[in-house]
Amino acid sequence: MVSQKGNRMAREFKLGVAGLVHDHVWGLLKQFGALKQVRIVAAADPNPPLIKRINKEFGVRKSYASFLDMLNKEELDIVLACTENSRHVDVVEAAAEKGAHVIMEKPMSAKLEQAERIAKVVEKHRIKVVVNYPTTWSPAVQHAYKLAREGRIGKIYHTRFRGAHAGPKEVGCSPYFYEWLYNKDLNGAGALLDYCCYGVNIARWFVGRQPRSVVATTGTLARTYLTVEDNALIIMEFGDAIGLAEACWSQIGLQPIHGPIINGVDGSLIVDEEGNLHQYAVKEKGNYRDILREVLKVPPPPEGWRNGPKYFLDRVKKDEDIDDPLSVGFNRDVQEVLEAGLQSAAEGKRVCLPL
Repeated sequence: MVSQKGNRMAREFKLGVAGLVHDHVWGLLKQFGALKQVRIVAAADPNPPLIKRINKEFGVRKSYASFLDMLNKEELDIVLACTENSRHVDVVEAAAEKGAHVIMEKPMSAKLEQAERIAKVVEKHRIKVVVNYPTTWSPAVQHAYKLAREGRIGKIYHTRFRGAHAGPKEVGCSPYFYEWLYNKDLNGAGALLDYCCYGVNIARWFVGRQPRSVVATTGTLARTYLTVEDNALIIMEFGDAIGLAEACWSQIGLQPIHGPIINGVDGSLIVDEEGNLHQYAVKEKGNYRDILREVLKVPPPPEGWRNGPKYFLDRVKKDEDIDDPLSVGFNRDVQEVLEAGLQSAAEGKRVCLPL
């Protein structure tokens, strides 16, 4: 007799795409297309040019204007959600009713209330949901996390990640993408939701717990045609550590670097723009003048940890829990910090988080 797990390991998985308006969708589809056990069978989006593109590039012949129609008419195992942030919850709730697992692009939602709805439906229907952060698949970030957990830089007291470019429209994002990024209701904010989410995810992952309080500021400083912020800063206060999440839609060039930068009492780990991992450490304890600087050799990620689609499929096949920083529970907490940041910036005060 073949076990259910054995069946999962061997069978084909039918994938439906809910939304094509997030430009990351095309890279994710290429990664899914490289997985032999996945067949992309259908796509749903109200924009005919995007449907035409997925038909041409990926041979997807079944298309729908509504993801609800797709889920009702197709027997899907997994769903790739690349809608606007505010619609992630609708996709997950509808997919869960059909028993389909979901991978979505970061962040988890536009609002905390939506994130909590996602967490609730995942618990009820026991589906797998991955919140895909591209930073998770960086070999240098993965190795930095491993070294930090091993105590290589001592107790972490500071993290920093800066998400920055010249602006979605300015760097060539499609109108289908940037138009909803510039819409507070669909995105959840502006640059803060788009880019501070990375820094919050990184800080929460490396420090290992939720911050006690949040202070934030936002502004429309350079892209003055926007009705949302183009720059934002969130400071996360952990009591014995500080995390910085920076967002910028007006940066010209690569400096200052994205990072992350992880500072510990015995050293620092820094990921540069080329994906190199730098380590700084004292040569002997107590001597802070003689510093060792080294560019570390970064091993390739372990099998199953090389991109979001492969990781997601492995967890579905093996019926294993989703790890942090990709899990629903973890990203519910990320959403709480982001929402506290928006509140802090709007009210000009520190926002304390529930213990």
